[in-house]
Amino acid sequence: MKVVTTNSELETIELGKKIGNIFKGRHVVFLLDGDLAAGKTTLTKGIAKGLGITDVIKSPTFTIMKEYENDEAKLYHLDLYRLIDIGLDFDLEEYVFDKDSFVVIEWPYQVVDLLPDNYILVKIEGNLNNRTFKFSSPNEMYEKEINEI
Repeated sequence: MKVVTTNSELETIELGKKIGNIFKGRHVVFLLDGDLAAGKTTLTKGIAKGLGITDVIKSPTFTIMKEYENDEAKLYHLDLYRLIDIGLDFDLEEYVFDKDSFVVIEWPYQVVDLLPDNYILVKIEGNLNNRTFKFSSPNEMYEKEINEI
């Protein structure tokens, strides 16, 4: 497990930018677990910057999923806060398992059946001025990259 603390919104964005740079060009699923206003979308803004995506990143709470893309990267940003079950009308699995994408899932435990076997879990605690990010993975697949964060 790797633990990183940030002390401002800007530091959280910079942390995300570092993550995006580390994983640029690779398929990875990040599960963001934290309370409301913990910094999940702020971290995702930085990840997008690290991937070279210049779009404005907003929380997909009401749309459930937003897609951002440039010539080098594709980012799927999912917010499952409002979901209770996958249902037949979402097809969210297509996004999670798209091998050409970087996937960020906020509130991942709302739909456990959607989660892949390989992912990086980020537990976020704190508030705007003092956040702690705990990075882990269920296996050793991402151990090297987690240590680089």
